[in-house]
Amino acid sequence: MNDPQKELKDLKPKHDFLVAIDSDGCAFDSMEIKHKECFIPNIIKHWNLQPVSKYTRSAAEFVNLYSKWRGINRFPALLMVFDLLKDWPEVQKRNVLIPEALSLRSWMDHETKLGNPTLRAEVEKTKDPVLTQALIWSEAVNETIEDVVKGVPPFPFVRENLENISGWADIIVCSATPYDALRREWEEHDIAKYTRIIAGQEMGSKKEHLQFVSDGKYKKDHVIMIGDAPGDMKAARANNVKFFPVNPGHEEDSWEFFFKEAAGKFANEKYSQEYEAKLVNEFDKLLPEIPWWKK
Repeated sequence: MNDPQKELKDLKPKHDFLVAIDSDGCAFDSMEIKHKECFIPNIIKHWNLQPVSKYTRSAAEFVNLYSKWRGINRFPALLMVFDLLKDWPEVQKRNVLIPEALSLRSWMDHETKLGNPTLRAEVEKTKDPVLTQALIWSEAVNETIEDVVKGVPPFPFVRENLENISGWADIIVCSATPYDALRREWEEHDIAKYTRIIAGQEMGSKKEHLQFVSDGKYKKDHVIMIGDAPGDMKAARANNVKFFPVNPGHEEDSWEFFFKEAAGKFANEKYSQEYEAKLVNEFDKLLPEIPWWKK
């Protein structure tokens, strides 16, 4: 069986530094259009949530855009939406059946590469109706994204940063988005050329991306993850590497700051724990854990 993580494991460093960059909402201003126009309509349609569509929209926007879970993989995000709906009194009054999705939860307990290829293999093996429904939904999301999300450029200063960084560091895309969408978007805007690897959900979690691409190849303080979500920071922490936050709602300022100051500190080994902690403190304040309807 082919190893989907082989490309990460086989990477040979060309530079002493490695920069991993998340894509949706971090490099590209694509989170809002993908979730509001592609993910959420398909959640409502394929999971029969039309009677509680406005609550589903609120729950899905909270999980995927406006909370500490922003940017997580689509499958755990979907289950979080279901759980929020089941716990919402106004939804309960409508007597709508919210999916338990037990077999999807079970699959996620033992699978780390949470993407359509591994889900399709599980569907073929088990013929489970919930997993089948999840695959149909996920494929519909991809089709809608391909149809709808076009011409969305990277944030200002992303291109300038990539041009700068590529002169002294290896760059990888480290994302929970499917590879085909990543490749399409990075190539559409002619910035794929700056990367060594584009790693999507098929190659595993962001934690695994960083682990397999960096272990034994780079000094820990020579690796940095740039991301817009707490999950990106957790992946960095799990690998004991640096993290630079792209602040939701202030992405342009973050990329300009990295270009003008933070990149130089990282390259010159002056990106200290204290310096990072100050940036992370500002980042933490932007994303709540409790949804507005529970306050």
